[in-house]
Amino acid sequence: MPTFLIQFAQFHEEFRLPELLSLAQLEKVDIKYDEADYKHIFELWGEGETYEQVHTQVKKTSDRWPKYNTCSFKFNVRAFGSTIDHKEQLDIINSFAYLGFEGPIELKNPNVQFYVLADYGFENEKELEAPRYIYMGELIATGSRDLINKYNLKKRKYLGTTSMDAELSLVMANQALAAPGKMIYDPFVGTGSFLVTCAHFGAFTLGSDIDGRQIRGKGKSGVHTNIEQYNLQGRVLDALVFDICRNPWRTQPWLDAIVTDPPYGVRAGAKKLGRHDGKALAMRTYDGVPMHTREDYYPPTKPYEMSEVLVDLLSFSAQHLVLGGRLVYWLPTVVDEYSNTDVPQHPCMKLISNSEQNFGQWSRRLITMEKVKEFDDSLLLSDSEKTEIMEKGTEDPKRPGHYLFRNKYFNFGRSTTENDRS
Repeated sequence: MPTFLIQFAQFHEEFRLPELLSLAQLEKVDIKYDEADYKHIFELWGEGETYEQVHTQVKKTSDRWPKYNTCSFKFNVRAFGSTIDHKEQLDIINSFAYLGFEGPIELKNPNVQFYVLADYGFENEKELEAPRYIYMGELIATGSRDLINKYNLKKRKYLGTTSMDAELSLVMANQALAAPGKMIYDPFVGTGSFLVTCAHFGAFTLGSDIDGRQIRGKGKSGVHTNIEQYNLQGRVLDALVFDICRNPWRTQPWLDAIVTDPPYGVRAGAKKLGRHDGKALAMRTYDGVPMHTREDYYPPTKPYEMSEVLVDLLSFSAQHLVLGGRLVYWLPTVVDEYSNTDVPQHPCMKLISNSEQNFGQWSRRLITMEKVKEFDDSLLLSDSEKTEIMEKGTEDPKRPGHYLFRNKYFNFGRSTTENDRS
């Protein structure tokens, strides 16, 4: 059985293995790994601590060589944590002359490329004269890093304060197993970043938000502008306006994935229908006309605390995802207060991965969950049960790091200023 070496992009490293495993599941490939958006994938021909060890292994693969005998080819030498000058690169390439390939050497568009990868360790380590480990193999796949440039926010025609970075949007689409024919939904759609990236991979996408202003945009620009920019009209179905707590969907499994960035009150606060004074919504009239029928009517809303948002999001996912469907979302937290037990749980949902993007005092975690059990009405939560989950551990252990996250976030700057003054 062949062995493969995967070179990851050196950015957002913590997200790479979960993304790779998601893609492997999507393509029905069984992966066993020792180490964990890849950059390159190589089929290994040889590896070792010295070039002699590498050559010994490569010479044992002579049954593969005739396949490449007349192909155009190219050899590449790459170093990690150091540099290899041009003369040494040529010496390394020439040391593989025993392969005996008779095809032309083609530097621009060869039929096949071979790589020698020399690992010198981390750049901040003491510079080494010889590599710590060496790999030699055939390049068999290159990651779609060009998509990051294609969906770069700097090139997008319509943006908002909550528009998600293109690379992370693509990572989330991969972890959601976005693929042709799947139905993917974003209940906090904002400017529609996830609609675009999930649709790129062939999925049908749909979004909603309680605030239609970001969806509609201003003037001629709105979510529809980005859909047209990327020519995704046939896959992005629509973006609707309603409160997810009072959604119009039938309670049945119909979604293959839910991909979202719940509002945590930093750049945009979460809202739901209701009144600040706690009074129930009731029919109101003005000059005898029902208020909700007026064109200028805007329904009253109240703050939607982050802990409550997450409890409702998991419950919604358990009800509307198909078995095997995935929920992919961001969980904000205070670094010093976070514990793995903070990640909300549901009897129908299984945690697949939890990766951190650290910003210093706070971070956000990309959470991927999979539906593993059918939902039934016995799993519906009462208001008191929701409150208990939201405020779990009010004494010992403490509340989850994301509880009242907005207040904590805006206290960071205040406490820093106070420390500076003292």
